[in-house]
Amino acid sequence: MKYGFIKVAAAVPAVRVADVEYNVQEIEKLIALADGEGVELLCFPELSLTGYTCQDLFKEKLLLDKAEDGLLRLLDFTRQLDIVCVVGLPVQAGGLLLNCAAVIQSGTLLGVVSKTYLPNYNEFYEKRWFASSQDLNDTNIYLAGTPVRLSAEPQLFQMGDVKFGVEICEDVWAPIPPSNNLTMAGADIVLNLSASDELIGKHNYLRSLVAQQSARTMSGYVYASSGFGESTQDVVYGGNAMIFENGRLLVEGERFSFQPQLKTAQIDVERLRTERHTNSTFINAQRHAHAAIVAAKVPLGKEFELTRDIDAHPFIPADEEMAETCEEILNIQTAGLAKRLLHTHMEHVVVGISGGLDSTLALLVCVRTFDKLGLDRKGIIGVTMPGFGTSDRTHDNAASLMQSLGISQMEISIAKAVNQHFEDIGHDASIHDATYENSQARERTQILMDLANKCNALVVGTGDLSELALGWATYNGDHMSMYGVNAGIPKTLIQYLVRYFASLNAFAAVSETLIDIVDTPISPELTPADQEGNILQKTEDLVGPYELHDFFLYYMLRFGFRPAKIFLMAQKAFGEAYDKETIKKWLTTFCRRFFSQQFKRSCLPDGPKVGSISLSPRGDWRMPSDACSALWLKECEEL
Repeated sequence: MKYGFIKVAAAVPAVRVADVEYNVQEIEKLIALADGEGVELLCFPELSLTGYTCQDLFKEKLLLDKAEDGLLRLLDFTRQLDIVCVVGLPVQAGGLLLNCAAVIQSGTLLGVVSKTYLPNYNEFYEKRWFASSQDLNDTNIYLAGTPVRLSAEPQLFQMGDVKFGVEICEDVWAPIPPSNNLTMAGADIVLNLSASDELIGKHNYLRSLVAQQSARTMSGYVYASSGFGESTQDVVYGGNAMIFENGRLLVEGERFSFQPQLKTAQIDVERLRTERHTNSTFINAQRHAHAAIVAAKVPLGKEFELTRDIDAHPFIPADEEMAETCEEILNIQTAGLAKRLLHTHMEHVVVGISGGLDSTLALLVCVRTFDKLGLDRKGIIGVTMPGFGTSDRTHDNAASLMQSLGISQMEISIAKAVNQHFEDIGHDASIHDATYENSQARERTQILMDLANKCNALVVGTGDLSELALGWATYNGDHMSMYGVNAGIPKTLIQYLVRYFASLNAFAAVSETLIDIVDTPISPELTPADQEGNILQKTEDLVGPYELHDFFLYYMLRFGFRPAKIFLMAQKAFGEAYDKETIKKWLTTFCRRFFSQQFKRSCLPDGPKVGSISLSPRGDWRMPSDACSALWLKECEEL
């Protein structure tokens, strides 16, 4: 395992019922293929050495002996390999015959796990041939020349820092699957050796079942099921191969394939553990869990290469989910603002409208909220406050938007007041430094706050999650409001929300304006434009691309990943869009600003949490303003 990733695989070999020699050959082919691809943990289907559908042939001593011989052959085949393989076979233990999974590595039989829940309905009559692990007393046997202890006690296999457990087919269908106890006892990954037949509607249920089990146990789940070659006397086996991570499908095989399959994926164990560490329910459930630990050696592996897909825009929903997700977000924002207005008995809000993305979304949320509450839109007081850097494009878009939406519209130039302020504090207006810029932001906030007092209104904040992470806000300027509706939404997502509004019939009158706002360069417009009125002060030129910063933000806060891992993932996610030096530069900037700007987040106004990440000091993110960034910046330097 490197960077927290472990490479796993679900294998569906070709099979001939009761032909152990053939089956072992096919299993060896997939083991060799998997080892060549750097797989560390490999799962085969249930009873893969004999075939699942042998029925009364499982009573034949010849078949049972040949299955043991097949296991011995696999032990010899893997003697020079570090890969951990889990194969299925029938095992005799005294007067019992057990449906088992054998865990092997480097010519060693690490352990044997017996199936717990045996189906005995419809076309499945496993109890006719097999006993359950619940029927076992602790028993010592020799299997493939190796002393093995068979027990009903759960077993965990530890490979370096990674723990995994095994359950077999019907086990996961039980009301309390063995994987519950295995994961509570510390298993990061569960392997399921299965033989599930195909029926109309069953696959979707199975897929959902395994996804839910992976999500409930916050685990990686590798599922390999019997496929082409099993007996079709009464049923057909589709060869399901699925790998999940905390309920998310990483990879899935082709059902009803006539060819052997090997589906690989990298499971992020570090990510799973972060989820568990922050989930008090999971922690409390671990209290009484236990399992015996079996040690495996750590595969040496080949040079690490990140092969799993990394979403470059983790905050952005998939196209097919876009409308539903946008509607959900807007409902959260609307409900939050509506409750605050009702609680404070106010029917007016004040919003600074710049013609930029953030203030546009805040205004649209206000309009939606007023409409839902049955309030007159004139109670929304939109204020545009042109200053030294305001461009005609943003000014005109702001004015057009307010007029078309039918709200109360005000325009108050800040130039005279800010120049007077410069004179009062002795600042040269030709020096475009932080004083020059922040004086404008604070003057605008003063206007909004005083108007709110005059009109008995709330100032609705416009700042977003990305700006809060970077500290890209003027302290006690645009940093402050009476309710921040955008505080939980990253910059990259705001563009999609505004586009969503533009697609709605109810906002058709402002659709063209909204699209132009989305296409306008992001800028605070605090320094003058050029002679043609074009925006010169572009935020992303100064602090870096927001798509990179939102990527850094998501993986640092959501999972606590260190800079080296985020750097690796960013290279994979963005491909050739940014070279290594560019990613390193802006990752360093993000880490430096994130730490140095915490003081602004320590006194944030109220605002609704929308997604899995929030920087509210009252809820999700509690960080001292004096925390040192040295460790993070040092790792960035060493990238």
